[in-house]
Amino acid sequence: MALINTKSFKNLQQRITSSAQQILNRSLDQHVNLAVTGLSQSGKTAFITSLVNQLVNEGNGKPLSFFNVVHEGRFIAAKRVPQNNLHISRFDYDAAMKNFGEEEPIWPEPTKTISELRLALRYSPDDSLLKYATERATLYLDITDYPGEWLLDLPMLNQTFEQWSEYMGQLLKAEPRAELAQEFLSRLESIDPLEPVNEELLAEIANDYTELLHKFRHDLGLSVIQPGRFILPGEHQGAPILQFVPYPFFGNIEKNEYQSAGQSTFIGMLRARYLEYRERIVREFYKKHFVKFDRQIILADCLTPLNNGPHAFQDLQQAITLIMESFAYGKSNIISRLFSPKIDKLLFAATKADHITGEQHSNLTSLLERVVYQAKKQLSFDAITMKTLAIASVKTTEQGKSEYQGKPISVLKGKRLDTQKMITVYPGAVPDKLPTQDFWLKRGFNYIAFKPMDRVGEHQALPNIRLDQVLQFLLGDKLK
Repeated sequence: MALINTKSFKNLQQRITSSAQQILNRSLDQHVNLAVTGLSQSGKTAFITSLVNQLVNEGNGKPLSFFNVVHEGRFIAAKRVPQNNLHISRFDYDAAMKNFGEEEPIWPEPTKTISELRLALRYSPDDSLLKYATERATLYLDITDYPGEWLLDLPMLNQTFEQWSEYMGQLLKAEPRAELAQEFLSRLESIDPLEPVNEELLAEIANDYTELLHKFRHDLGLSVIQPGRFILPGEHQGAPILQFVPYPFFGNIEKNEYQSAGQSTFIGMLRARYLEYRERIVREFYKKHFVKFDRQIILADCLTPLNNGPHAFQDLQQAITLIMESFAYGKSNIISRLFSPKIDKLLFAATKADHITGEQHSNLTSLLERVVYQAKKQLSFDAITMKTLAIASVKTTEQGKSEYQGKPISVLKGKRLDTQKMITVYPGAVPDKLPTQDFWLKRGFNYIAFKPMDRVGEHQALPNIRLDQVLQFLLGDKLK
């Protein structure tokens, strides 16, 4: 019989113990996998940083009044602990807090790859079976962070190359994308889809398409960007798996010819690379991470699209619908948590609430509810608890009063992100429902991006708006 290496045996023993502990935690309902979901620039990194900051500092400087376990004096402490997935980068909380602690605070770097963070929350049980088993209990909270650009790839899992090409074609041929995409589409249509593939030409066309996606995202402020890894490739930078494009001209090719086209043809190679991307990158990413979530917050920046116009706002609506179609929603009980966790609580958060005055927060909440209304109708939300909030992960402004035409108005004071100058501004009114043509004509809303105003020390809580309510909704029932 072969002898087992002592070190290998200990590692195996540790893995078995860790797995057993995870099963025990789930059986006692003492583990939460939180999906922090949001499109690019919705503020995911700032949100995660502030959420962790509030917990490890117990809201120091600003009590977490709506977080019951703290309000009732049952919260003992929270600390970061080693994560289970050692092959995944740890969320760089320290670097983010260092940015907020600079003499002139700056926003943390946006997410460029996947990362994780685990917290252990110690508390005194008050209203659960744990109360009779122990005076102190621990809830483990796992948070996964990933680029928002990758999120919108998930719908591709249910699309063939033809279906995806048709969908992309509809977007590319309609405003506001049409003008920018015209030259790209003309060049693509001029290529015989059945001709032998030229990999250099294919790489050029894929590069042209990638440049288009960057323009859609950064110049037009659009949200539906596919494939997401084209503009944030991570470790796949330069790989052939990212060198394909949609082909919205299937009218130029017979169905039988397309089906029999091999990888040596232009259209065959496009299809092969699309399928490889879908299966090897998107599906693997989904299987490793998304199916494990049992609580979800969807962050949405509604204010920037309001500034960018009706096309940008409509694109936001479409993007949120696509996001929600990619998640499994259903009741989570002890049995399902052990073997197949499902999301049972869903929070929609309208971010950057500090960029508007307080009396507009209810309008912002109502607006986001209208944005997600159609998506909610298309999904089954049996036994799902949902909530919508207007929040600011890091509060960057102070509200005051001014006078305009002899009448008092609410104004904001803060440092502009672009000039870093302190300004006082009236941001205008946020519509409480989907914007009408009249809203776009009047342009009565003026969104200005702000930078963090005051430095925050390592053991101070970041100023925020309603993160205590976020914590109560997402974790309150697990800390009873």
